[in-house]
Formats: sequence, structure tokens, C-alpha cells
Amino acid sequence: MEKIVLVYTRYKRGVILKSISIVSHYSHSLINFRGPMIVDLRKRRVNVFALAPDWQPDAVKAVQGMGVRTEGYRLSRSGLNPLTDLRTLWQLWRCFKDQKPEAVFTYAAKTNVWGILAATLAGVPRRVAMVEGMGYAFTEGVGGRLLSQRLLAWVITRLYRAAFHFAHKVVVLNPDDAADLERLCGLDPEKIVVLGGIGVPLQEWPVQPPHTHPITFTLIARLLREKGIMEYLQAARLVKARYPHVRFCLLGGLDDNPGALGRADIQPWLDDGTVEWPGQVDVKPWLAQTSVFVLPSYYREGVPRSTQEAMAMGRPVITTDVPGCRETVVNGVNGFMVPPRDVEALASAMMQFVQTPDCVASMGSESRRLAEERFDVDKINPVLLRILGFAELSQGEGK
Repeated sequence: MEKIVLVYTRYKRGVILKSISIVSHYSHSLINFRGPMIVDLRKRRVNVFALAPDWQPDAVKAVQGMGVRTEGYRLSRSGLNPLTDLRTLWQLWRCFKDQKPEAVFTYAAKTNVWGILAATLAGVPRRVAMVEGMGYAFTEGVGGRLLSQRLLAWVITRLYRAAFHFAHKVVVLNPDDAADLERLCGLDPEKIVVLGGIGVPLQEWPVQPPHTHPITFTLIARLLREKGIMEYLQAARLVKARYPHVRFCLLGGLDDNPGALGRADIQPWLDDGTVEWPGQVDVKPWLAQTSVFVLPSYYREGVPRSTQEAMAMGRPVITTDVPGCRETVVNGVNGFMVPPRDVEALASAMMQFVQTPDCVASMGSESRRLAEERFDVDKINPVLLRILGFAELSQGEGK
């Protein structure tokens, strides 16, 4: 059993705090994905430093409003330039030397590598990385992985091997990623924690009444080819050919990822009325008018947050039998799993809801039950805090 060493830091007015530095690759992810964890840390009087390379005024205001100190650093989110990455390593090392945190938490590919290495060089006592999916480099396309993907995967696995040697724990969201990190990176299985999803605050995603007039399917994702966007559009056209009243929605913005789709790829499906595409919007009103949530991804997901949110609101799910996605559906109970890239199977699953609309309510109830059982952030955050070394702090300790 690994012993967790914790150091107390005394601040003004006699308040005893512990401290953590959270390293983000994207400032808004601190609000959208790390927000509940930060709130729990602050309730326990933990001093939180948030590092991000792209601070915008609204993100700074939101994060500082949680009582968090913000700091910037430079990061190239794509590409592998040794000089640029060494600069990132040096800047993070300097931040940690100044902040003197008791723990560092990272959660994206580059921040996992350079953040953990910088924290090691800075002598941070507790170092935890989260891998939220293996990502583009490890995703099989129609013809397998491209040479560029294989090269990128080779580089990532070696960087992970170097960095994770110095991590105390590596958190993953599904068993497939745990097995791959152990196999590809030689990661000690004792270091791996399978979390099962980052969770959602269920009170912020309340159950909505079933929506069946008209039957409406919604996909929420970044517009990446690997998310199954084109398969969704093709299946939608097949369904609408038989049931013209059925509605299809696509929510998400354009992306600079190598697998991203462009507007020209989506335009023909907009022109013929197959799909509605409002872009990147507040998803809650759209989920309220959704019958079934669809994510036909063949991307290496962690456990998709969008699916967890839809389940919390009581929406059945159609998804694919791939790592991360398969953790969200009990086939035939709260939805259906279909093979990846199988347009006919996807359309057939959709038509089951059109032909038997009562399934929207019954399977939606099962989705909410599974969300409460598997994806309640109030159950998941205590696990994360234990991994980070802060679980024994009661709320308000030090007041």
C-alpha cells in the first residue's frame, strides 16, 4: 500500500490549507470538466492553482470566482516541436517552484507528459495524471491507422512511459485504456486507477419529460470524423426516407483536430433538410427536446461526458461498441450498441424508437438510473480526492 505524504502550509490569519496545482491544456475545460472537483477541494480549504495557456477574461472570472488562483504558461496543443515543448517544461517547473503545491494534477496528453516531468523536477510530493481517452493517434480509421497516426502513437507511448514512471497514480476512465497503457507503456498496474467516468452534477442535469412528438435524435460532439458524424448523417437520411417527420440535430463546433470535418462536409445534409446544425450551443434546451441521444463514435473515448449528461436527463442512448462508449449502455436496457461505422445497424436502431416510441420513456428511465449509479460526480469526486491525497480533509477544515 503506497503511503501518501501530505505537507501542511500555514497562511495568514492562522488558516491551515493544503495546495494543488491543476494543469489544463484549455482554460474552459477547468470550468466544464474540473469545476465540481475544484468546488470540493475549496470546501476542504485546499488552495488551488489553475494553470492554462489560453486564459480568456470570462474563464479567468469564472475560475477566480471559485477562489482559485490562475496562472498562464505557453503550450503548443498540436505538433511536436522539441524547443517549444522544452519551453513548456521549463515554464511549468518554474510555476511549481513558485507555487510549492503538495500535489499536481494533469489531464491531457501534453500536460500529462510535461506537467508530470516538471512536477518531478520541482520536487512536488504527489503527482497524478488522468488519461481521458487514448485519442486520435490510437483510433482505427476505415482503412486502419494512417502512418502519421502510428508515428504519433509511437512518440506518445514513449513520452508517457518516461513521464508516468514518475507519477504516483495514473487515472483512466475505462478498462481498455488501462490495458493499453500497461501493454504499450509498461505502466505498473498498481499505479492505474479505473475511475469509470468523470461524472456529472446530477442536480444540474435534471430529468426531463420524454419527448416523442416528433421523435428527435441528437448527436453532441466536436465535428471530428472519428466521432461518427458522417455515419449519423447517412443513417439519418435512411430513416427520413421512410419517416420524414423524424427530426435530427447535430450540436458541436468546427475543430482544428487532424480528423476534423469542415463546413463543406456538413452543408449537403443541411441543404436537403436531413439535419439541423446550430453549431456550438447550450445543450440543455436541445436535450430537453431530444428523444434519443446518439454517439456513433469510433474514436478512442474515455467515457463521453456528453453521453453522461444525456443519461442524467433521462435520454436513451444509441452508441457504438468501442472503448469508453460501451461503458454507457446496457444493450436493450437503456439503449442500443451498434458496431462502429455500420450505417445500416445505426439506422435500424433509430427506427426501433420510431416504431416503438414507448421505449423512449422506459429506456430513458433506465439511463437516469445508470447515471445515478455510475456517473454521479458526488460519488466520483471523493475517489479523486483520495487519489490526490485530500480525502481525509473534512469540509471546512481549518476554519
